[in-house]
Amino acid sequence: MLPRAVRPAAPTPRPAPDHRVGHHRQVPSDPAAEPTEACPGCGAVLVRSDGTTDRHAGASASCGRLFDDTLRGLREEAGADATAAAAVRRADAAYDAQHVDPADPDRLRGALDALGVPPGGQHRPVAWRTTIADVAADLDVIDLAVLVEAWARSVGEDWTAVGATRE
Repeated sequence: MLPRAVRPAAPTPRPAPDHRVGHHRQVPSDPAAEPTEACPGCGAVLVRSDGTTDRHAGASASCGRLFDDTLRGLREEAGADATAAAAVRRADAAYDAQHVDPADPDRLRGALDALGVPPGGQHRPVAWRTTIADVAADLDVIDLAVLVEAWARSVGEDWTAVGATRE
């Protein structure tokens, strides 16, 4: 004889909704978006800064401020620590190579020399693989000196990359 199939129990009816429970909660609206700007040098999109920056020609004020804020601690250590001083020089070179000042071609040539980019034949990249915004974003998980070295290497490679040129 075959076993008899067991029927599932009939579902119990659902109770009527209790209107005292707050099922319809108000969802807060998104805060107003802050105005952003793209840096003319590196292309990083950052929240617009009202300040001005004379120090970083070729950069937006917000990008210049981010650069200064990100490297502040490293600059403070540079006087007493040769490793920090070397990292600051690499960061300055990477930043200067991305934020070209047409009025100061020697600054660009000095930056490219510091990054190991051979003279002649290089063209300004169409896009950058790494910017100061990327460095600042990873500060909580990676040491700043390591980030600066990777950034500087990336900028040097961007300047020498075949096919990554602006016509």
